[in-house]
Amino acid sequence: MAGFTENALVRKLQDLNSSQQSIQTLSLWLIHHRKHHAAVVKTWFKELLKAKDSKQLTFMYLANDVIQNSKKKGPEYGKEFGEVLVPTFQHMAKTGINAKTKQSLHRILSIWQERGVYDADKIQEFKEAMDPNDAIPNQATKRKTSEVKEEVKETEKKPKLENKEKRERRKSETKVEIDGHVETHVTLSPKTPPGDPPEPEELIKALLELESSASSDEAVRERIASLPPEVSEVQLLSKLADKEAALSLSTVVNSAVELLAEYNLRLSEELEKRRRVAGMLRDFAQAQRDLAKQAEARLEEYNIKLQKIYAVKAEVKSHIDNLPDVSRLPDVTGGLAPLPSAGDLFSI
Repeated sequence: MAGFTENALVRKLQDLNSSQQSIQTLSLWLIHHRKHHAAVVKTWFKELLKAKDSKQLTFMYLANDVIQNSKKKGPEYGKEFGEVLVPTFQHMAKTGINAKTKQSLHRILSIWQERGVYDADKIQEFKEAMDPNDAIPNQATKRKTSEVKEEVKETEKKPKLENKEKRERRKSETKVEIDGHVETHVTLSPKTPPGDPPEPEELIKALLELESSASSDEAVRERIASLPPEVSEVQLLSKLADKEAALSLSTVVNSAVELLAEYNLRLSEELEKRRRVAGMLRDFAQAQRDLAKQAEARLEEYNIKLQKIYAVKAEVKSHIDNLPDVSRLPDVTGGLAPLPSAGDLFSI
């Protein structure tokens, strides 16, 4: 993987999509180059300000992944991101946060608080930046900090069963080689929430990958079809005449087992891919239906505005047509001398 430069980071952020693989890959790269944490967070914030509303949540998922997975290696990212998260939430609120995005952001904040990523006061500051209506009433804010900390400690001591849904973690360790070093990455929730539509490029890539799937591999299917019946029919073993024939069949059976096991594994992977693509298509189709409804409503709105402008245009034309033609009016000056100017009137 290439070394760190700000230009390289900008390109990677521009290519970032909401898939788990995309977020995890870039997160690993950023953690590996954590000595550049200040430049990373500065560039992340700058690019987030320029990103479309739909991609800002993806930036937050990336920040969450980096902050949590870098904790064991050092607090740099947690501290650095903590300096820009308030203006980040304020910017997202200013550009408009729908209910679904706000729910996803609150989930990230809840997990940060439960796992001690940031303290309760900092989490509250983030919430208020996102929505001033989340501010704690004055009476509540008068409580001592020590009392708040005691509440947090008591909450953490509750049985895991009581907080099973809140504290549930989807973990999967992935070993990735970066610049010659093997690093382990733990995928932590929140992942991209189900229902988020994929980017068109991501969907196209997933569909193209299915073209080379196991079920379309005719060569392997022909090899399987050409296997002798003895490898799958036990009753034919009685026809073996000697040990040499048995050993020969054993070699064929072992090859068949290896071939079928590998092919079945590929088929299982294909099944998972097709299920994932089916979900992506469903989410993408739903998003397009929603966008179509928005476009339809917007078209109707602007058609109404257009009709109003047409009405004003017709009214202006009618008004112009009813105005007298100045060129046909009689000469009212009658050859009289022009009126004196202001300078002539006040000159001494």
